Amino acid sequence: MPKRGSRENEGPDEKKKAVIRPRVASNGHRLPDPIPPGEVLTDVMKKQWKLGSSVGLGGFGEIYLASDNITKTVGPEASYVIKVEHHTNGPLFSEMHFYHRVAKTEQIDEWVLKKDLDFLGMPRFIGSGSHEYHGIKYRFMVMERFGEDLQKILDRSNKMFPEKTVYTLGIRILDILEYIHSFGYIHADVKASNLLLGYGKGRENQVYLVDYGLACRYNNSDGTHKEYKEDLRKAHDGTIEFTSRDAHIGAHSRRGDLEVLGYNMLQWLCRRLPWEDDLKDAEYVGKEKSRYMSNIPLFMKKCFGTNHCPEGIQEYILYVASLHFEADPNYERCKQILRQSIRRTGYKDDMKLDFTSPKSIPNKSFKKRLAGYKKQETSPRMKRAQRIASSDFGEDVVTERPRTKKAASDIPGLMSRSPSENHINGSRNILENPTPAMLMVMQRKLEQQQKQKETKTTINNATPTMVMVMQKKKPKNEIDNPTPAMMMVMQRKLEQQKKEAKKIKTSSQLNISKDELNLGKWRSLPKHHHKRPQHH
Repeated sequence: MPKRGSRENEGPDEKKKAVIRPRVASNGHRLPDPIPPGEVLTDVMKKQWKLGSSVGLGGFGEIYLASDNITKTVGPEASYVIKVEHHTNGPLFSEMHFYHRVAKTEQIDEWVLKKDLDFLGMPRFIGSGSHEYHGIKYRFMVMERFGEDLQKILDRSNKMFPEKTVYTLGIRILDILEYIHSFGYIHADVKASNLLLGYGKGRENQVYLVDYGLACRYNNSDGTHKEYKEDLRKAHDGTIEFTSRDAHIGAHSRRGDLEVLGYNMLQWLCRRLPWEDDLKDAEYVGKEKSRYMSNIPLFMKKCFGTNHCPEGIQEYILYVASLHFEADPNYERCKQILRQSIRRTGYKDDMKLDFTSPKSIPNKSFKKRLAGYKKQETSPRMKRAQRIASSDFGEDVVTERPRTKKAASDIPGLMSRSPSENHINGSRNILENPTPAMLMVMQRKLEQQQKQKETKTTINNATPTMVMVMQKKKPKNEIDNPTPAMMMVMQRKLEQQKKEAKKIKTSSQLNISKDELNLGKWRSLPKHHHKRPQHH
């Protein structure tokens, strides 16, 4: 006799039904159930589309080959694809809204003509709608078909692209970013898997930026830029290894997109970014990015070690680090940096993509590389960029709402680890739970205090002459705490003054000696030789 709960009494259809489980992606979102080839979908413009086989499965939906000819079977050479997503998921809805506003064919054509471009890798909006299958409602969007994504090519190429290819991709992506930024949007998730080559012969050098599910506005309805403040709902949006410093706290900007692109190009050149050792800790990744972006030579040294550091990527990262939160990037300057780098490597700037594995990069001696980094680090241009990069994340922070970041305990001396000591009591302890941006300000303050201590130690070990110069009463316009170079100048000036005073004194003594000598001779003569004035 079958036990209670046993499936022995169930029919074959019931057993099969019991086994079916909803498909769930690794990110926890529900995936649509498979839709068989031949299903016909109707978009909002009443145009019909016939599905073919599945060609891809993402974090939110599935992509199928499609054709606008519903009388024939959809073959492998179909010109369109349809992205299907469960109606309860949000990314495709956001993406469809973005495409409606930004990706119309006439808008793209007008921009290409205005900017005199040969190509723009912005996908064109074709159609969208809703479809019900087996009682479940789905959203779908029709797009033109693309080729292979760059991540697959990267995996086959030893995780690296040739330098020329990296810069060529950078120029193409900058064209796309400039276009979407002109509509008030940012992409926020540039990465190799979202970059697809063109499909078909003659389109192998075309690259398209896809997946606008995280696209959002960086400006307000009146055209002003959104302020720099923390938004925990959007914090760490994007792919963690490429997320910009702004996005780590939930703020979004145009410079953030350029920063994300920079991290991608850097990874394509050196294989691995410094913070990829712990991508599960978003706070750690954000802090590491802030640290390295405030010290570009150290960043390059960490990425390339003793190997050759490409000048193009370093100059590009340096420019991005100098941008303020609300800055309108100079896209042409960025593209010019990359074009010049292509020519410096000895290649033609022909915008062709070569995905053959790059040759091994010759090593330089460690001492020469270290000397080069030190020289770059002390240059006025580097100092200015680093000062702007580090200060911008401290001055723009809005502190109207309480912070909930928990990275402060990682920096010794900034705050106590005791919960009772960390309790916020009015405005007295306003910085006890700081954001990463505020942590940078406090870290710089600690560094300044350390530098002041070192300066005092230098003064204590100064020579007597240097002490005399420093203790001497200074004019009102003289600068306090002179540098060693200034002290040397002051010392030389003091020595010159002493020499001049000695010359004057010697000359005066010489004149007095001559007068005394003449007077002595006159007195030593006999009295009859002394001529007295005669009175008439």
